[in-house]
Amino acid sequence: MRVIAGFVFALLGAMIAPPAFAASINGAELGILWALPFAGILLSIALLPLLAPAVWHHHYGKITAAWALAFLLPFAASHGAGNAAHALLEVALHEYIPFIILLLALFTVAGGVRLLGNLHGSPSLNTTLLLIGTVIASWMGTTGASMLLIRPLIRANDNRKHNVHVVVFFIFLVSNIGGALTPLGDPPLFLGFLKGVDFFWTTQHLFAPTLLVAVILLGLFYAIDSYYYRKEGITPSDPSPDSPIGMEGGINLVLLVAIILAVLMSGMWKPGVTLSVFGIAVELQNLARDLLLLVITGLSLKLTAKESRDGNGFSWGPIVEVAKLFAGIFVTIIPAIAILRAGQDGALSGLVMLASNADGSPNNAMYFWLAGGLSSFLDNAPTYLVFFNMASGDAATMMGQLGTTLLAVSAGAVFMGANTYIGNAPNFMVKAIAEEMQVKMPSFFGYMAWSCLILLPCFALVTIVFFR
Repeated sequence: MRVIAGFVFALLGAMIAPPAFAASINGAELGILWALPFAGILLSIALLPLLAPAVWHHHYGKITAAWALAFLLPFAASHGAGNAAHALLEVALHEYIPFIILLLALFTVAGGVRLLGNLHGSPSLNTTLLLIGTVIASWMGTTGASMLLIRPLIRANDNRKHNVHVVVFFIFLVSNIGGALTPLGDPPLFLGFLKGVDFFWTTQHLFAPTLLVAVILLGLFYAIDSYYYRKEGITPSDPSPDSPIGMEGGINLVLLVAIILAVLMSGMWKPGVTLSVFGIAVELQNLARDLLLLVITGLSLKLTAKESRDGNGFSWGPIVEVAKLFAGIFVTIIPAIAILRAGQDGALSGLVMLASNADGSPNNAMYFWLAGGLSSFLDNAPTYLVFFNMASGDAATMMGQLGTTLLAVSAGAVFMGANTYIGNAPNFMVKAIAEEMQVKMPSFFGYMAWSCLILLPCFALVTIVFFR
């Protein structure tokens, strides 16, 4: 109890005055046990929804908080409550709060756009919708693009006997691959942006691998969908009534542009003004960006008709869950990142050596597959942070002499989130919506059979072309 009380008072003190006693965590002094809460929370996210769904659904917030305290309390006891409070405030102000505010803005704005009407699924139409979703995913986020298009796509194919592959490829392309071109597209890339990676660095350097994978998948989808379309012959009458094609909530498209401009502003406007918020340095442009995003969120709620959001099945549940889970992730990742920054002097030196060549330079192919492999089963945002910091942690270095390594980490984290239902947040959301709309989606391992057969050869080709 004294440890908890000391930590609470230190946290309150840090919020009133700069904690001069706080110092950077020396990762070389931390044992591997400090990374266990981080591993525990990620494994909980990966396994408990499958093994104990009822327990997870009702108690995921408590489970997440328990893992966060499993790091904070021992760290406060051994390193001082002041250092623990400073580390918590720093990760909150520099990473967690900006991250959640962007997701909130994209989630709210995308949830206000509702597509109306009933399309009729054909190979050309389905491929066109997947192409559109792939393109817009980098600008309204994989979650936003997925929520916007999945219901119209399923309605377009609800008279098709074979429609599972449509949703599977939708997850591949719209919920994952398409988000690779801007920090708005996928959470890992926004974390890189917060670390100092230029906004258009991803657009420039990930364009070629994204184009390669997207063209292959779209071409393969068209071939598979054409085969099933011909095989079905005359299909039953469409259960969805015909209605004019249209859109509600168009003001949110304007607000989406405002989000893009706000994020661009924070990367391009450098006034050189730093504010002290509870003793933590916050740059003025980042604070302005977050305030603008909150204003945009409020405008979206004010200007969008409730009927449009209801028609989209909009609710706050998903963003609340993400906020709770990532609060725990960002806390428990503190010691893991510190250990990785210590390089070969840290407790994870074996992982650092595995991703290094004999001369000590990064093995970019290993970075691609390690970052991607873990992103397949753990959340891809913290996985990106782990390997970003393992390679260097400095954005200028990563964009310069380690540019190919940053490309490997970015591509691996974004692309391979498609390998499983749990690799990226929209994957499970799309699966749940599809099942709600009577699509018989494959099981966890059934979906992996699809991804192993289709995606892994694509990623092998990416390795040969870009990382050998």
